[in-house]
Amino acid sequence: MSDFGRRQLARKRREYLYRKSQEHRLAQMQARKERVSTYVEAEKTLPGDVRNLAAKLMLSAQWDDQGPQLAGLMGLDHGGAPSDIDDEYRHAGIDDPKVFITTSHNPSSRLKMFAKEMKLIIPNSERMNRGSFDVKSLLSSAKSNGFTDVIILHETRGRPDQLVVSHLPNGPTAYYTLLDVKLRHDIPDCGTMSEAYPHLIFHNFSTPLAKRIQSTLKFLFPVPKLESVRSLSFINHSDHIIFRHHVANKGEKGMFDSLTEVGPQFTMLCHKIIRGTVEEEKAADVEFVLRPYLNTAHKTLLLSKQMPWNAEDPKKSTKETDMAK
Repeated sequence: MSDFGRRQLARKRREYLYRKSQEHRLAQMQARKERVSTYVEAEKTLPGDVRNLAAKLMLSAQWDDQGPQLAGLMGLDHGGAPSDIDDEYRHAGIDDPKVFITTSHNPSSRLKMFAKEMKLIIPNSERMNRGSFDVKSLLSSAKSNGFTDVIILHETRGRPDQLVVSHLPNGPTAYYTLLDVKLRHDIPDCGTMSEAYPHLIFHNFSTPLAKRIQSTLKFLFPVPKLESVRSLSFINHSDHIIFRHHVANKGEKGMFDSLTEVGPQFTMLCHKIIRGTVEEEKAADVEFVLRPYLNTAHKTLLLSKQMPWNAEDPKKSTKETDMAK
């Protein structure tokens, strides 16, 4: 590393430590404000450690707004990261993302076709043949050319089975297992794919881990226009993310009356998230690892505590009605 690079890295570290200290100080002040307001509303005597600062804290609390609380209710808090400073996606939305798509070494024809369809799904993406490049060279080239994310597709015996999404320049990296992959030519009556920016539908993502996974997928796509006819659905069902791609059709009166599936189809299972890029897999901190072989793993839902739809089984409801009689 050059002297300029070392000075730049040291400056970034100092800025990060300063921002973290400011965040800790503001968090302590906010906790004191909430504590004082709780005692005042209950008309109780203030504790001695905050009695001298109570007037100043109450005066400062009058200028506080509900922005952070409303952002948390809307699911906009830090993209699933521990804090705003640690959120790698805090600048997302300012510029459109630029995604780099590649495959593993010596890809089969089916994996190449799947990579081409992934390029059609994600706007502003570019696909490049892997060749003999290693991961470090790929990420170095992607960073120097202004890419915001890197997607690497893997296969086993000609069947796509893994998708790696790495956010640049500092991570995170999410590892997904691919299941039930169907390409466009495998789907009957497959429609024509639109190139408009798609609307995104994330259903049944409610836990902090689900919000984190949602961020790794959501910020691959630019902000769509309101009149866009294209939609991508990510549906969580028992921690498996079902992906579907549709285009809306207009009827005789100019209203949208039907949907046409344009493919591809696949199901994703997130099994690992690290706080770093894909080249730092061995050294980066592990944020999440799926452990399916624990005794209670089959009983635990990590992304949501409920199923994506609450439709009752007619046989079950009829049986319960008969038992009640």
